[in-house]
Amino acid sequence: MSTVEHPRAGGSPPSGADWEEVQRSAEFMELRRRLRSFVFPMTAAFLAWYLLYVLMATYARGFMGQKVFGNVNVGLIFGLLQFVSTFLITALYVRYANSRLDPLAEKLRAQIEDGDR
Repeated sequence: MSTVEHPRAGGSPPSGADWEEVQRSAEFMELRRRLRSFVFPMTAAFLAWYLLYVLMATYARGFMGQKVFGNVNVGLIFGLLQFVSTFLITALYVRYANSRLDPLAEKLRAQIEDGDR
């Protein structure tokens, strides 16, 4: 169930002013800081890795075309590593969220539902 489906103790859903108060709270700001401290560096790292792949494919054709074994070349391995890195980032995010984001989000949600901020 989402937070909207959980009315507060008084029975009424939080109003717009309540949400603004939540956004100004130290807990919410800490949750945003933690999220951004993971998402922005990881996004930059992935984009740099992808850009490296594209630049190598464009300007280092000889290197990327070198056969590693059979019909598999360096470019194909780099391309497959893009998928591996995507799954790795996803796994790291899930682990990070479970340990650093979800407990704080759950605490904040409980405070909102109970009406104490």
